This record gives sequence, C-alpha cells and structure tokens, in this order.
Amino acid sequence: MLLQDLEVILKVAEFRSITAAATNLDMRTATASAAVKRVEAALGVELFVRTTRQLRLSPAGERYLPQCEQAMLMLNQAKQNVQEEQGIIDGEVRIALSSDLGRNIITPWLDAFLQDYPNVSLRSSISDSNIDFYRDSVDMALRYGSPTEANMYGFKICDVPRLLCASETYLAEHGEPKHPDELAEHNGLFYQLHDILQDEWTFTKNDEKYKVKLKGNRASNDGDLVRRWCVSGLGLAMKSSLDMSQDLLQGNVVSIMQDYQPQSTELWLVCPSRQSITPTVRLLRDYFREQTKQLLSQLVDKGVLGPEALK
Repeated sequence: MLLQDLEVILKVAEFRSITAAATNLDMRTATASAAVKRVEAALGVELFVRTTRQLRLSPAGERYLPQCEQAMLMLNQAKQNVQEEQGIIDGEVRIALSSDLGRNIITPWLDAFLQDYPNVSLRSSISDSNIDFYRDSVDMALRYGSPTEANMYGFKICDVPRLLCASETYLAEHGEPKHPDELAEHNGLFYQLHDILQDEWTFTKNDEKYKVKLKGNRASNDGDLVRRWCVSGLGLAMKSSLDMSQDLLQGNVVSIMQDYQPQSTELWLVCPSRQSITPTVRLLRDYFREQTKQLLSQLVDKGVLGPEALK
C-alpha cells in the first residue's frame, strides 16, 4: 500500500469529496479515485459510501481512518526529525502572500532563498483575500495581524509601524497636513476589505487618540494598487511601512504627520497545523525575521521611523 494513496484517502475523508481532495493535492480526479480504489482493494472493505449527492465514511472507514491518520502523523514527524538532524532543506514551499508586500518585497527575498537552497521549489499565491489553507492548497501564509483561529499555528515575524504617506507632487499641489483635523481637506486613497471601506483613520499623540473620517475618490481591495495611486500623487494613503519601504527609501513618497502615530500592526507566518511546521518553514521564519529587521533598520537610518521600531 503506497503512502501517497493513504494521503489521498485522508484528504477525501477531510473534504468528503474526491474532486476537492484531488484539487488540494494537485492531481487529477481520476488519479485520486484510483488511489481510493487501490486502498479499498488492499483492505477488502469500502471506506466510503458514495451516492450521486454525497460521499461519507462507511463504518469500516470510521474505524480505519483515525488510526491511519495517527500513523501518517508519526511517519511525517519521523521524517521531519531526520531532516532536522541532517540539516536537510528541501520540498515545495506553498505560501500565500498579500498583494503589495508579497509582490514587491517578499518575492525578491524568496528568489534569493531559492538560490541558496536549490532543492526547494516555490508555489506562491498572491492575494489580499482571506486564505483557506485547504481550498487554496497552501502550507503557510505571511499575513498582517496575529492568527485569529485557535487551531492555527504561527510565528510572529515583527511589529510593523503604519505610516501616512504622500508624494511630494501631491503635497506641492495640496499642501501638507500637520494635524488630523486638516485631513478633511485632502483626498484619501482607501483600502477595502470584505466590502468594508477603511476610510476612518486613527492616530495617537501623547496617549490622546484622534479619529478622522476622510473623503476620497479611489478605493481598492488590492493594497498594491493603493500604493501605486499614492506614488502617482493622487492622494494620501495609510500604509504599512514595509509595503511602502522601497518608495520611502527612494524618495517616491514621504511620511507625513509623524507626530501623530497610526496604530501599528504585526507580521505573522501562519501554518494550518503543527505537523506543517517543517525545517524549511522554520528556516523561512528566521529568514523573514532577519530580512524585515534589515529593512526596518534602513527606514530608521533614513529617519522615516524612530529607533523604537526595532525593539
């Protein structure tokens, strides 16, 4: 009995669908169906009850699958232990990235990572939409904000200050705001997530909070597009300092109203289970921590961020 066939069986049981399991495992439905038939033939029992509308576990499947799952977990853990002892870094990295950070910052880092570790391959999913680890066939996600689901496992990469940004062209034409109250006279460039328009911005100075609702003529669910609008001089944008780092370092935009601090966020590397945390994942965690530290240090050296950003 092939281990790959057992992996198919477990995925079919998880999704209650051979087609969905095949999609998750990146194989043809016919290949997954054949794997199910081979396992059932080897056992001499049917593991699934199939109808035209649904697929469910048979009584034999309900007894067999939990033990099979435990055996696969033990085998995978044993493999990880051997790889850690030998320092083996290989396999496919299937990672989900947000549009702006992923496309402009993380992708060049991953290119360099693959040059250093030629036995690693990459499958990158870039989107600002919520990730379903099973539906989207990814093993990890690099995302702003800490994990909200109790069954997720994650590593905090760093704290990420947010900044209010504008181009010199925009400021020359419209003036530079010095106080949150002045933002009502400016054009906001908004990020929209799950139909929620983020047009209300909050700042803090000396423990006092200022909440401002802005007007604006552009909004998008793609963070990279909001950044491009800002660079083009079309308005003000509230953005992660990592997302805007290259534009800030190159002088394409500047950070304004620095006495008033927007609420910071966190960058996390999230995995769907403890078993998915491989030596390669741990190496990527350390790599991302080092790279973000270097980038934030450059912003501190340029005066864009204060030294507290590195704490």
